[in-house]
Amino acid sequence: MARMNRPAPVEVCYKNMRFLITHNPTNATLNTFLEDWPFDDGAPPPSKIVEDWLNLLKTKFCEDPGCCVAVHCVAGLGRAPVLVALALIESGMKYEDAIQFIRQKRRGAINSKQLTYLEKYRPKQRLRFKDPHNHKNKCCIM
Repeated sequence: MARMNRPAPVEVCYKNMRFLITHNPTNATLNTFLEDWPFDDGAPPPSKIVEDWLNLLKTKFCEDPGCCVAVHCVAGLGRAPVLVALALIESGMKYEDAIQFIRQKRRGAINSKQLTYLEKYRPKQRLRFKDPHNHKNKCCIM
């Protein structure tokens, strides 16, 4: 049986978010992954997974800005990069820029079906975080 040539894990950083895109975990590393949301290989994610993913990121990055969230799929070229692209788009990046940003580090990422999905995706700005060091964002009512 031929071994699949898998690219090395890559880190994608944008604003206060860090992602590690990787191929599927081994039995030895599986316990370090918190959630497992499978969806069809080569396909865009179902809306329930998108909601769960964005909710997880909002919680993680609000609680611990700059923390790293690892996301995986079999080869680390389709489903994982699409989820990271969604996060970048939700944080304010244009879809074309998100794809280019990811492909600079993960050559061959995101197939044409997933590309069409990202092009049609309409963000709700769920991952736009205010700067916690900017006092103008804070409000005190007395």
